[in-house]
Amino acid sequence: MLNLTEIFKKIKLPFFVNFEIYFDLGTSITKMAIKDKGVILREPTFLGYNSRVKDYSFTGTEAKTILGKTPEFIKVVRPIVNGVISDFDAEVFLLQKFLERSVYLYTRNKTIKPMMIGIATVPSIATEIEQKAVKEALLKIGMSQVFLVEKPLATAAGAGLNIFSHEPTLIVDLGGGLIELTVVGSGGILSQKTFKNAGDQMNKIIFNYVYLKYGIILGEATCENLKIEVLNFKNTEKIMVTRGKSLENGLPKSVKIKSSDINEALLSNFNLIVDGIKELIETSAPEVVDEVMKKGVILTGGLSRIPGIDNFFENELKIKVYCSDKHEYTTINGLVKLTANEETFSKILIA
Repeated sequence: MLNLTEIFKKIKLPFFVNFEIYFDLGTSITKMAIKDKGVILREPTFLGYNSRVKDYSFTGTEAKTILGKTPEFIKVVRPIVNGVISDFDAEVFLLQKFLERSVYLYTRNKTIKPMMIGIATVPSIATEIEQKAVKEALLKIGMSQVFLVEKPLATAAGAGLNIFSHEPTLIVDLGGGLIELTVVGSGGILSQKTFKNAGDQMNKIIFNYVYLKYGIILGEATCENLKIEVLNFKNTEKIMVTRGKSLENGLPKSVKIKSSDINEALLSNFNLIVDGIKELIETSAPEVVDEVMKKGVILTGGLSRIPGIDNFFENELKIKVYCSDKHEYTTINGLVKLTANEETFSKILIA
């Protein structure tokens, strides 16, 4: 028996339109796109909870800017941790707000409200319960139907690869919550390895390093800024004057932090990723290894914008390494691209 959505899809009325909305629910950044419109929203996955009024007072960019600067009754919440929903109610509230400030701008002038179909990515290691949480969250904000796709497949498509090709490709997604190493081919995932020492964890490592070496306490936003602005693998020494709280007297203290400092702090972290890639290649079938050696490794995700990171991995792996264009939008663009062909798209959906 056909459900209502299938019935409506078969009725060809000029005023009836299905709205396909794409979601990339990242640990650090949430991105949303609409078919034929492209990406319409890119905001931090943060909320500010006010315990006095028992409600979320700040969302997205505004919530991230108040991080570390709020009174005791306001707590900054991150509803997604390591790529999966950790606070369901907060995520539903955040997605509803994002929907209102983006998608509703395109639907408010329509005579009949269109049926919204949600298409979202989930990490390949997500359990059935974690997948169901994403589906339920999207249904709660008004989606009539929800389809889920494994994130590495969307990322590979966004990087310009034909995921249905029988020539496997190794994709390294350097995200904020997860580092996903995946061999993609023949319309699926051949092998994969995942680490949680991603961008957010690196911020904590920088905090500890500066705390021990310079004796100052930095905020989370400052640590992230150091990672983005100072870290590089091009032997170019950048210096940033950073202000924190002195351990000696609790007063403000400024220090000059160099690229070599941040590199030293995070080198072991990146070496773990290199070792993970080597292990993934070593445990793959000989035919897969041969294809990877010929085609190289593709880097994507927020950390792939670090200057010289492709050369760093190339020198360590002895394999050609490429950085994906538009690394921040690779996954969401791939998701849009995959839905262009309904027949092939149906083959990669999570049941």
